[in-house]
Amino acid sequence: MRRIRFLLLKRPSPSIAAIHTPCTLRPETQHSHKHNANSIPTGIPCTFSTTSLPYPFPRPELVEPFCDLSDVVSSTQQLQPSPWLTQILNLLDGSHSMESNLDTFCRNFLITLSPNFVAHALRSLKSPNTATRFFHWASNQNNYSHTLDCYVSLFHVLLSVPTAAASPEFLDLFTEMRRKQLPMTVHAANSLIKSFGGACLVEELLWVWRAMKEHGIEPSLHTYNFLLNGLVNSALVESADRVFVAMKEGRMKPDVVSYNTMIKGYCKVGKARKALEMVREMEVENVEPDKVTYMTIMQACYTEGDVDCCLSLYHEMDDKGLEVPSHAYSLVICGLCRQGKVVEGCNVFETMISRGCRVNKAVYTALIDSYAKIGNMDGALRLFERMKMDGIEPDEVTYGAVVNGLCKSGRLEEAMGYFEFCRVNGVAVNAVFYSSLIDGLGKAGRVDEAERLFDEMEEKGCMRDSYCYNALIDGLCKCGRIDEGLAWFKQMERVGCEQTVYTYTIIISELFKEHRNEEALKMWDMMIDKGVTPNVASFRALSIGLCLSGKVARACKVLDDLAPMGIVLETAYEDMINVLCKASRVKEACKLADGIVDRGREIPGRIRTVLINALRKAGNADLAMKLMHSKIGIGYDRMRSVKRRVKFQTLFDS
Repeated sequence: MRRIRFLLLKRPSPSIAAIHTPCTLRPETQHSHKHNANSIPTGIPCTFSTTSLPYPFPRPELVEPFCDLSDVVSSTQQLQPSPWLTQILNLLDGSHSMESNLDTFCRNFLITLSPNFVAHALRSLKSPNTATRFFHWASNQNNYSHTLDCYVSLFHVLLSVPTAAASPEFLDLFTEMRRKQLPMTVHAANSLIKSFGGACLVEELLWVWRAMKEHGIEPSLHTYNFLLNGLVNSALVESADRVFVAMKEGRMKPDVVSYNTMIKGYCKVGKARKALEMVREMEVENVEPDKVTYMTIMQACYTEGDVDCCLSLYHEMDDKGLEVPSHAYSLVICGLCRQGKVVEGCNVFETMISRGCRVNKAVYTALIDSYAKIGNMDGALRLFERMKMDGIEPDEVTYGAVVNGLCKSGRLEEAMGYFEFCRVNGVAVNAVFYSSLIDGLGKAGRVDEAERLFDEMEEKGCMRDSYCYNALIDGLCKCGRIDEGLAWFKQMERVGCEQTVYTYTIIISELFKEHRNEEALKMWDMMIDKGVTPNVASFRALSIGLCLSGKVARACKVLDDLAPMGIVLETAYEDMINVLCKASRVKEACKLADGIVDRGREIPGRIRTVLINALRKAGNADLAMKLMHSKIGIGYDRMRSVKRRVKFQTLFDS
């Protein structure tokens, strides 16, 4: 009988109307679809009156998602998808009439969907809205109640959308499921922990964990791993660590997935060192790290700028014979290029190619940019052509690196050629292109062309950032047009463009060169008042200007004023001594050196070395030799019972 019934179900059932001339049921027999199990649904085509029926109308059949053929088929595949499943899924199209179409179909074929059928159909859906509507429709079937698996399947679909976790719909469904107090199962617990953990729903996650304990369900390794992942995704790494310790102390020992999850958590909260310790612990516990382990830590080390650690992990992977993914090569090459180690980066690049890994655009761009920054534009352009030959189309970042390198190398015509090529061929020309060209033209003295490009940016709708303003101001100031540079400086403030420490450094340096010292000092005070933090370059510009104008004490006072602000410039005094010696103001340099030592800023031996080097670089080799063979700075003169250090100024006394 089951075989006959299955074959009938396998063939699409014709409607009664296709066999006989339809007639409509008499009004007194019509009911809504919420009818008694023995009543006749409204609108079903039939060829006879119900008064002629010797038996009650058939009860709707409860259909399951699979057909059990164990008694008719001798095969390992004894469960086959129900023929009803495809037809129901076709009706779940999200249309406005979806519910009425489902009603009509089930009424015409006298079927009712079982909770197993609903749960299986929900798992086949991708649209949260369609899944929710189908879930609510199913709950309105006669004599039907959702099982826990139905809720589990719906949550799986809903939480595939990141914003669904905070929706009222989800919260209402979760509350409804809790209120029903449905018995927890192993499969449901694992699925819920996985779904809630992926969506960072900690409260819901812990509710499932407690429900498992209440129902006496022993967590499996998969359950623990899902829980760890959920806690880590929610940034509760300390809680995850306690679960991990409990695993190690219990009988469910962590596996490579457990360790990888914890490593991901530590890297996520910036504890790359702790993540590295976990790798060493894996080796002790005989858990072999895989490429996911190494890739997670390498990404964290790269983000923190620890290229040496990234490179060490890459070699460790290689030594263990693990497959090195393309992304690992990219991290190592880009990290080495970031440190200016272009030769080492190229060696890894060639290894990557020899092993059959496809080089991506980011790797080529990093190498091209690195070559350009060390001034090897021929090497950069060779790589650029090789990139195109490999079928990788350069983007605006790659072209920007080429244009910037050409400008810094003084090859402005070639840079302009690439710039025009990008404009004609639809490559996005951004502020990097313009700032590179404006800077190159400004340094070459072609300031008018630089200004035209700067104006063109506004016409093309390209945002003019502080880099572009700084490049133009620097070019104008270096050509002696400082008042025009100051005009653009004021415009930056009017249009709301940030004036950086580099902007102030350019202006201060050029004002001192024009002997407009008071204006330069006012510019420095303005920078401090606006909260722009000085750096070594900005103080060097100020101190050089003050020292060369004979105001060494003023420079020292400014440096002393910076200390309470937490700004410590390591080489400030060294820079001032170098400037004074270079300007042949050795007496002032010695006086400054004595002042530094007297205030306890530096130990005398270091200042002595700085002064010797400064004299040697300034061409005063005789004075440098005299200072080196004397006791100045490190010796003492005894005046009766008083012991005094030999001053640097005594260099000129003998």
